[in-house]
Amino acid sequence: MPYKTLLFDLDDTLFDFKAAEKYAISSLMKELAVTPTEENIQTYSQINQSFWNRFEKGLIKKDVLLKERFETFFQRHQLEVNGNEMDIKFRSYLEKSHFLIEDSTNLLDSLFPDYDLYAVTNGVSKTQYRRLSDSGLDHYFKDVFVSEDTGFQKPMLEYFNYVFKRIPNFKAHNTLIIGDSLTSDILGGQNAGIDSCWFNPHHLAKPAHIKPTYQITDLKELTTILN
Repeated sequence: MPYKTLLFDLDDTLFDFKAAEKYAISSLMKELAVTPTEENIQTYSQINQSFWNRFEKGLIKKDVLLKERFETFFQRHQLEVNGNEMDIKFRSYLEKSHFLIEDSTNLLDSLFPDYDLYAVTNGVSKTQYRRLSDSGLDHYFKDVFVSEDTGFQKPMLEYFNYVFKRIPNFKAHNTLIIGDSLTSDILGGQNAGIDSCWFNPHHLAKPAHIKPTYQITDLKELTTILN
């Protein structure tokens, strides 16, 4: 399949979000005198992911996600916090971090001359734009589509329709989405009628109803698919 348009997820596909999240939540914990142990960091990550999963399914609004994840976590440490204030502090730390997945820059550098690259992300707009700018990845993308700006999120069909309408001369048959999330990137691409490439470095299992067109464990493998 001769692809021309490549849609890249950001977190845990190009950005090492786990490293960034660890830095940000550790910094926030220290502010509140909570020891940033691996157990505490993992607990926050699980709580955060559960809220994002509910958001992706349309069960909660973004403001609920951003607020209640911190209130839920710090309640476990007998701390009553203002979730909105915690989110602002957390994102200020997150914006300062732009750890990259290995080979992400080299990959984009090799694809940039021959493909139309777009970023598609469910992240927070201010945070994602800052990280793209600070990491130097922003110039690779013809456009960036953040769920907060679109009013929809992956895997909603409305999100993908929003994106498709804003890509000049868009054609579904020569478009490929690349991402790490089965439930947002791969299922979203599947429902929107475009091919998908699942970035699965941890060799996770997948449910039968989600069917990526391709699966890779290393970003460098993408060039083999495209060639």
